[in-house]
Amino acid sequence: MLDLTTWNLTIPAYDSATLIDTQRLNNGYESQYFRRNDDDSISFWVPVNGSHTKDSVYPRTELRETQADGTLSYWPYQNADNYLSAVLTVNQVPSKNKIIIGQIHSKDEPGSQNDPLLKLQYHYLNGVGRLELLLRKRPGDTEVQNILLAENVQLNERFSYDLRVTPSGKLGVSVRSSGGDAGSYYQQLSGYWGDQQLYFKAGAYIQDNYGPTNEGGRVTFYWLNSLHR
Repeated sequence: MLDLTTWNLTIPAYDSATLIDTQRLNNGYESQYFRRNDDDSISFWVPVNGSHTKDSVYPRTELRETQADGTLSYWPYQNADNYLSAVLTVNQVPSKNKIIIGQIHSKDEPGSQNDPLLKLQYHYLNGVGRLELLLRKRPGDTEVQNILLAENVQLNERFSYDLRVTPSGKLGVSVRSSGGDAGSYYQQLSGYWGDQQLYFKAGAYIQDNYGPTNEGGRVTFYWLNSLHR
């Protein structure tokens, strides 16, 4: 089940990326980019020639965390135990073979430069899918660590991920596929992240922007849940 009551959606439509607000999203919104399936899963489609946001050169069909009334959600990690969990399959990758499927992002304010704390990436390399954690040590860092969590995750193979930041700033990331491939990573975050306002993102954010209209990324989510407690 996907509870969409605290999300909005960006789609790569028209001349610039289009925002589908929380109310419209939860009023049955569907399009070529966002399909509700008979089994209650949702498919995200992103063509490589789709439009993109002003902060990126790559297109996305991606959910962004909000409040129930649609206002944007931001949280300092000290205020709660913060979780994002998902179950999904990657069905298609673009020619550059990379799709971001989950993020912890920071608010665009002094010291953050609108940086993600982390991105979870599906990378289809040499015929095999890898789940990679792209982790930024401090806000504003240009260098990002690439940490291999699991490999042998095939296209159309169901897998899960869990992201967690505790009130003391401990980061936990774990992944597990239906085929038994699994991995995890734990680290105490730099205290600089304690000054940042964070939020979750999930969906399909392809790392490619060139090719024919039928090239792109397709991801199907069967479960998605965010929690702050």
